[in-house]
Amino acid sequence: MTEEEERYPGDASWSMDDMPYDALERAAVADDELLLHLIASASFVEITSDVYTRNLADFFRGDAEVVDWLERSWESEELQHGRALRRYVEIAWPDFDWDGAYRRFLAEFLRFCSVDQLAPTRALEMAARCVVETGTAAFYRALAEMSPEPVLGRIAAAIGADEVRHYKHFYRFFLHYREHERPSRVAVARTLWARIGEVDAEDAFYAFKHVYLARHPDAEFRADDYLAFRAQLKPLAARHFPHRMASKMLLKPLDLSAPVGRLMVPAVASASRLLLRS
Repeated sequence: MTEEEERYPGDASWSMDDMPYDALERAAVADDELLLHLIASASFVEITSDVYTRNLADFFRGDAEVVDWLERSWESEELQHGRALRRYVEIAWPDFDWDGAYRRFLAEFLRFCSVDQLAPTRALEMAARCVVETGTAAFYRALAEMSPEPVLGRIAAAIGADEVRHYKHFYRFFLHYREHERPSRVAVARTLWARIGEVDAEDAFYAFKHVYLARHPDAEFRADDYLAFRAQLKPLAARHFPHRMASKMLLKPLDLSAPVGRLMVPAVASASRLLLRS
């Protein structure tokens, strides 16, 4: 066990030792630059979870249950996600300078990641976290389905299951704070919509930027490079994204009646498919 792993004991249902990295089929992914950019970028964001945890713990300081779960379980599991993806990158693409690219990403990322970016109240921040966990759960489920290589598919499925479980924790905390703060449904909806709109959030953008520059050290990075990357992903997402699952998770904090929920889930799922095709 590494020093980092000893610092963050968790209760995850799997460990990196469970993953058969020695069976990784490099030939299936070695020439897949899109996949390299996707997995390396995800590893950067996941392995920086100590920063997110510190901000959230500061925001919820005084609530021992929330802070304890964030610091003892959520953080360690998110860091494991990052380490698992990092190891995959290092085996699948051994010429990629993960350490150097990550150091440059972190230096830029730390300039803007602060507690000021969180929602104005605790209930609304928990609702926003439900959006984030919905996005990551859907992303890893789609990645598991579309992966051209079995070990990556197994890692993605395990991470996706963690993210669904994390969503349930954040949703439970949201219910607790909603009872005390009584935010309006409109306020919750606005928060959900605002966090959905952060699909191109700075962490994902800068993670891609520094993966791209590590692969193209003589190039000048432009925002258009990131847009081109996202355009390449759209057809894959349209085929593999779990629209119905994501729609149900997104709508849950709105506490819609059962009949309205049954109408809204397929409508939201259809809308997300149209957006991904556009």
